[in-house]
Amino acid sequence: MGKDERPNWDNPMQFVLACVSYAVGLGNVWRFPYLCQMHGGGGFLIPYMIMLILEGIPLFYLELAIGQKMSLGSIGAWSAISPYLGGLGLASVMTSLYLCLYYNIINAWSFWYLFHSFQSVLPWAECPLNANLTGPVEECDRATPTQYFFYRETLDISSSIEENGGIHMGQALCFLLCWIITYLFIVRGVKSTGRVVYFTATFPYLVLFIYLIRGVTLHGALNGVAYMFTPKMEQLANPTTWINAATQIFFSLGLGFGSLIAFASYNQYNNNFEQQAIIVSFINSGTSIFASIVTFSIYGFKATVNYENCLESTRVLLLNSTYPQQFAELGLPDVPCDLNKELDTAVEGTGLAFIVYSEAIKNMPLPQLWSVLYFSMLLLLGMGSMLGNVTAIITPLRDFKVFSRISNELFNGLVCLFCLLLGFGFTTPSGNYWFTMFNDYGATFSLLFIVLVEVITVSYIYGIRRFEKDIEDMLGHRPNWFWKIMWGGVSPILLIALFIFYIINYIQGGTPTYQAWNKDKRSLLPATGSVGGDGVPSVWSALHRTAAGVIGMLCSPHSSVCVLQEEEKWEPS
Repeated sequence: MGKDERPNWDNPMQFVLACVSYAVGLGNVWRFPYLCQMHGGGGFLIPYMIMLILEGIPLFYLELAIGQKMSLGSIGAWSAISPYLGGLGLASVMTSLYLCLYYNIINAWSFWYLFHSFQSVLPWAECPLNANLTGPVEECDRATPTQYFFYRETLDISSSIEENGGIHMGQALCFLLCWIITYLFIVRGVKSTGRVVYFTATFPYLVLFIYLIRGVTLHGALNGVAYMFTPKMEQLANPTTWINAATQIFFSLGLGFGSLIAFASYNQYNNNFEQQAIIVSFINSGTSIFASIVTFSIYGFKATVNYENCLESTRVLLLNSTYPQQFAELGLPDVPCDLNKELDTAVEGTGLAFIVYSEAIKNMPLPQLWSVLYFSMLLLLGMGSMLGNVTAIITPLRDFKVFSRISNELFNGLVCLFCLLLGFGFTTPSGNYWFTMFNDYGATFSLLFIVLVEVITVSYIYGIRRFEKDIEDMLGHRPNWFWKIMWGGVSPILLIALFIFYIINYIQGGTPTYQAWNKDKRSLLPATGSVGGDGVPSVWSALHRTAAGVIGMLCSPHSSVCVLQEEEKWEPS
């Protein structure tokens, strides 16, 4: 496709909203509050904002500049800089493909919860009856209704990664629905996406604002908010705090996937991407802080309810002499009710989004309303990120003449169908374990390596002086000394430090394990297992062969960049 034929955003606002919709995702809601809780509450904001300025904004700026200058996707853009760097763009496409395979399963869970919210009694509010109708299901009774609904009703989870079963039909239908919606969002390329982002980028803020008003009025909410903003300054001396702050900035902005390059490639040549990079970066970080206030108000409500229930149970035991055994087990010198202990319980990821929030929602007045709003917000956050992920695959591929001859509707549909078929493996009973493995190991090392190569290439191969001339050609002025210092020294050093940390952490971690649901002990327990052998569904065998083929391409003599993911080996116990 010729450069003059390339479609553009209708206006700069569409581009900004597309970047916001992509960057502001589930991690802002379920990862950042967890890090605040783990690393000193409000004190964590200090390293977080420092890393935003030193690492996040400069790298965000760099990717937007590359995309807008070259008006090509990641493969074409890096090939234009050097014919030997095509593998770098291909690595970004492959990483985005890995993400697309499993990311929509989160949206499928959101749909599942959303559909179940339209009931007179939320299904995770109480345990279902057993087959004899004589009492609650034992597994639910031993755990909690929210845990049971997520692990048994939603996931129908197996006891290990080796145990496979049929596809969960409800999840498969929700997963199919997610991919149909994704396809409709991108069916005509940037023209479709540019209209969709007006909704996907703004509606979550409306829900968050409504939740903020409701959250701070809940009983005990201020306990959670006070906990968040009470800084533990001693955490600033902990290197892990700074590493997690840098990591959160890096992954929250979506660097390395090629999505930002793809989005920027549809800009007008003289679009002011410098200003937009700063705006989007601060919106993303501001959203994380905003979402944390909402989350900690919910935390405070849940912790206060649990604390008061504990006190009530203790009071009953103390006053009721018909339970001598329970009275003896209580242990008066060490009464187990502690509000701070409840607030210290740190939860992230799906545990926060689908269990902790569900637990809090069921205790609110009109829980169905709050459930619909919450899971609608999660769904739009996830779908907004999916737009960027799929665009990162489609845009660079359509830059090739062989694909540019195919209509947008057909080509985009084939990409979505490919991801859908491979992704069905995540709807099996062991699918959640595969999801965890992909989420933990599928992109971390590769993304750090990709962005490190990007910034080194621009600074020392393409050249800072040449790069600043390109920026001057687009913006009418050269980048100031701050940007050049960040690209040439500070950002690469930070990326190298993160890369080394992850390698050391991986080596010291020993044999990788995963958390498996034990229905007898009603909790998640560490487990090991084999990802090879007869237990692997054929869909994953196909995926492995596909990945091997792409990695072979990356390591071919035609590319100087070879991005390899070390295969995780799960030892049998």
